[in-house]
Amino acid sequence: MNFKFQFLEYNPISRSAVNRRWLIFIVIVLLVLGGASLAIFMIRSQQRLENRYDRIIRTAASQHQLPPSLVKAMIWRESRFNANARGRAGEIGLMQLTEVAAQEWADTRRFRDFTHEQVLDPATNTQAGCYYLSKAVKRYPHTDNPYVFALADYNAGRANVLRWMKDNGATNSSAFLARMDFPGTHEYIAAILERELRYRPQFGRAYLTGAPAAQSTPRQSMSK
Repeated sequence: MNFKFQFLEYNPISRSAVNRRWLIFIVIVLLVLGGASLAIFMIRSQQRLENRYDRIIRTAASQHQLPPSLVKAMIWRESRFNANARGRAGEIGLMQLTEVAAQEWADTRRFRDFTHEQVLDPATNTQAGCYYLSKAVKRYPHTDNPYVFALADYNAGRANVLRWMKDNGATNSSAFLARMDFPGTHEYIAAILERELRYRPQFGRAYLTGAPAAQSTPRQSMSK
């Protein structure tokens, strides 16, 4: 009986190729895991940043009878929660207050030696901003959504709001938005109302202690 033995030859090239594939696989897995960990870290960091002023927002909103979710959405849009943010026109702080607006609020509180820089303090800024927004809301009690008009007032000024309040735009927010010729203010209102819906569940029943819920303006009116 003849036995034949077959010897497998050692092939360093094929072994190297296998090792290389394993190395690539391991690197990909590490990148995926690392990317996921980084994404989770970034999401949690953003959540901490966005929630750090919730107590201040809740207090100021309640005192001025505003939905805290709306105030928080405004802060997100105005400063991205950066208490030291400064605008091109001299606005400062979380709610980007001008010197005139800040001084108006300070006068109602009878503060002495008040300076614009004092509204860099988050609590002071939010109080002043909520006062100013609440004052704007009260200007439009006969409209279908006072918040739309108030946000336009906050962003573009009373004079422009009056210019857009023609015919049906005097009471109907969709008609009002259709007459608006400032694309930046249009986007400003749409972004805040959309963000407000995201923040609304965070405040629970506290949301109901302020003014009536900020209604989302129909998307078709926002796209004009």
